[in-house]
Amino acid sequence: MSWQQYVDEHLMCDVDGQGSHLTAAAIIGQDGSVWAQSSTFPAFTPEEITAIMNDFAEPGSLAPTGLFIGGVKYMVIQGEPGAVIRGKKGAGGTTVKKTNQALIIGIYDEPLTPGQCNMIVERLGDYLIDQAL
Repeated sequence: MSWQQYVDEHLMCDVDGQGSHLTAAAIIGQDGSVWAQSSTFPAFTPEEITAIMNDFAEPGSLAPTGLFIGGVKYMVIQGEPGAVIRGKKGAGGTTVKKTNQALIIGIYDEPLTPGQCNMIVERLGDYLIDQAL
């Protein structure tokens, strides 16, 4: 399966049978290279990926400044140190799951809930970790 198929079929999928899905998603190498992304995923900077990787290495480092993706600032909320970073902005937010080689990033807005975004992103991330990716 291509990386783009993972984004299209596993991240941008219909969540509840009502047409609800992530607004944007990507699989990005830990070096900042794009493996695959939805057409709606914002252009991000290498510095944003570096800051995310630093937070995985030193959990809590993003909390004072916020999590930035594509220039959009998300308030960092509870996650799993070294494994998952969650961010909130208004009625939407983001989930970033770290695998052995990549970052799985999902961005959502209402009517999707934070829990639904977490489930979509983390389920694929766990699967890729099981595959040693």
